[in-house]
Parts: sequence; structure tokens; C-alpha cells
Amino acid sequence: MMGVEVQTPGGPKLAHACSIGLSWQQSALPFLFRGRGLFTSSFRAANHRPSLIPIGRFALSPPISFWARGGIGERCFSPRAGLRGGVPCDWLRVGAKARGAERRPVLPAMAGCRRLSGAGLREVLGEAQGVLFDCDGVLWAGERAVPGAPELLERLSRSGKAALFVSNNSRRSVAELERRFSRLGFRGVRGEQVFSSALCSALYLRQRLLGEGGAGDSASSSSASSPPLPGPGTVFALGGEGLRGELRDAGLRLAGQEAEEGGEALPVRAVLVGYDDQFTFAKLSQACAYLRDPHCLLVATDPDPWHPLSNGQRTPGTGSLTAAVETASGRKATVIGKPNTYMFECIVERFGVDPSRMLMVGDRLETDILFGKNCGLETVLTLTGVSHLEEAQAYMASDSPAAKDLVPHYYVDSIADLIPGLDE
Repeated sequence: MMGVEVQTPGGPKLAHACSIGLSWQQSALPFLFRGRGLFTSSFRAANHRPSLIPIGRFALSPPISFWARGGIGERCFSPRAGLRGGVPCDWLRVGAKARGAERRPVLPAMAGCRRLSGAGLREVLGEAQGVLFDCDGVLWAGERAVPGAPELLERLSRSGKAALFVSNNSRRSVAELERRFSRLGFRGVRGEQVFSSALCSALYLRQRLLGEGGAGDSASSSSASSPPLPGPGTVFALGGEGLRGELRDAGLRLAGQEAEEGGEALPVRAVLVGYDDQFTFAKLSQACAYLRDPHCLLVATDPDPWHPLSNGQRTPGTGSLTAAVETASGRKATVIGKPNTYMFECIVERFGVDPSRMLMVGDRLETDILFGKNCGLETVLTLTGVSHLEEAQAYMASDSPAAKDLVPHYYVDSIADLIPGLDE
């Protein structure tokens, strides 16, 4: 294990609660609600006059986007930030105050690390509104889906429970991840359900550099709550096209883009470190040159030190590259991905979830399980990925309070073991 001191954009205090209304958007595609039972909800249309629309398990309505009202003022999220289907209406709690703004106390770690099965499994899933899944090592390994994983997601959908996906993988854009879900046999997964470290890093930088709303508005750290940097600027990104695409989609300009377009060069306002398999000494030197400006931000997509390969070997991860940039520049990075809470703040901002009724399922104790603990979620370790049960048991036997936070509440051999806990 390697330890890197980081400054996180989120703390125990999660995104503030906000009331949710809805506005119409023009589109030829229908919006499918999967709620429980038939009921009627009052929606606020674009002209702000209430409209009554029937909602049920198979009720249809046009696409919608969220209008959020809170301490940061009223604003309409972009279509990308809206919801386009596959999530239960009762889980969204339309028109209600979004709970989950404050971290709740979680079960003591020593009471955890229990196999989740039988009546306990049915009780845990019965009370859950939804499940957050890591992807690599949980839903798939390489280009093969974990056996039973597609069926589990279909059963969750039929049971009216939400499935959301939180990945530290910054190599792929959300659109690429959506296509991968489809290619591996996961039906009905939409991009709006996916929160990657690349996407959330772009949202964070958009808030910091452009001053546009996002989860960072309510993050408790001084870094995330600071005003945007003065004047226009660009982002120097260490990463692949997936990461760069998310930055462009967020309205951010990349370093060197002006030269390609024949425009005036803008100052670099942020260095973003992601997974870069073309990382070089020249890139490291260029990043350090930009970071000599004390106002230039240093941000990392995730802290993962390494990633497993199919042949049993390891490849360096973003955390290793971040450590090199930190050492060479003398700066400390703001880390966006798990185990820090910013990803969950983005989820709360978009969906208003209740953490006391959400599960976090992951394969890595130091990121997935700690992320769940930091966000006040019940946690489930699956043994199909990086971490082993013996590691969790060793942390449980430790006298270190920090080690206790790495102990999951439950474990399963595979996420397919969760299927018996759901109704047919």
C-alpha cells in the first residue's frame, strides 16, 4: 500500500438538501417511469403552473430536467444532468426535500464483515431504495461480465430499486461506459446512472473555473467552496481521450486547444491527473511548470495506486502518477474519486438519495468500502476483485480506528449472491 496525503473536496457534510421541481424538455423520446403502484404527482411545468400527470409502473411522460431550489439559487440542470429513465419514481421522491445531506452514523466496523445471506440478505435488500456498484471487479472482469451480474441488475429494476454506478476509472467517458454495459449484456443501463471519476472531476473543475453550479457548491472543504479563479483559463489534463472528452463536454477548454484553433493562448488554471498510459517525463515537467503558479489547481481523478491485470500482474494507477506530480511540484492534489465523498455529493445533487437506505457494493477495501463508510452507506464487499476476506478480517482485528473504517458491514462471494434477496 502507498499513502498519499491529499486535500479532499468533500467532508463528512454532504450536499445540502434542496427541493425538486420538474420542467418540460422537447424530445421525441418517451420517458419511462418505473414506480410502485399508480399515483398522481403534481409537476411544475416550464410556465410554472402545476400539472397533474399519472405515474405508475409503466406510465409514460415526456423527458424532464430537474429544477433545484436551495441556498445557491434556482437553476435548471443540463439535459445530461437530468434523469432519462430506469430509476424508480418513489426512489426519486419527486417534489420532496432531498434527504441525505448530512452524514449519518454507521454501524461499528466490529459488528460487520458478516456473510450476507438468507433472512439477513432479504431484510437488507428489502429496506434498500437502491444500490451503488463499483464496476471493475464487481460487475465485470476485463471484457467478461461477472456471472449473474446482468440478471441482478434486471431483478433490481423489476423490484423498483435503483442501481447507480461509481467508478474510479478515468480512462473511459460515461458514453463509453454506457456502451460497455450494453456490450457485456447489461440491458437498460443509461449514462445518467454512471458517475465516473472523469465525469465528477469535470464537474468539479467546471464549478471551480467557470463558477457554474454543482455538488461543489455545498462541499465543506475550503477548496471546494472557494470562489472560481479570476478570468478565463484552460486545463492541462494528464489522461486519455475519455477524460479529455468529459472536460470538453463540461464546457472546459484544454491547454493547447487555442493554438490548434488559431486563437489566443489562455493561461492554464488547473492540472488534472488521470490515468495516463502515455505518461512521460516531459508531461511531468510541463505539469510542474504550470503548478509554479500558486493559483493553478492540482486535481487528481482518483487515488488508486495500481490496477490488476488479467495475467496477475499490476499496472500503475492514477495514485502513482499523482504521487510523482506531488513530489516534483511540492503541491498536494485535491482528489475527486473514491474514497472521498465528492462523487456521492454529485449523486445527491442529481437524485436526492437517502444514504440510510442505500448500499455500496465494491471489491476494494481502501476505496469502495471506505467510500461507503465516509458517505454513511451500508457496505458490501464482493470477493471477485482486488481485496480478499482475510484483509478485511485483519483490519477488523486491528486496534487502529482508521483500520476499522476499512471493514465492510457484509461480504459476498459474488454479487450474484444478492439475487436470492430480491422478489421475483
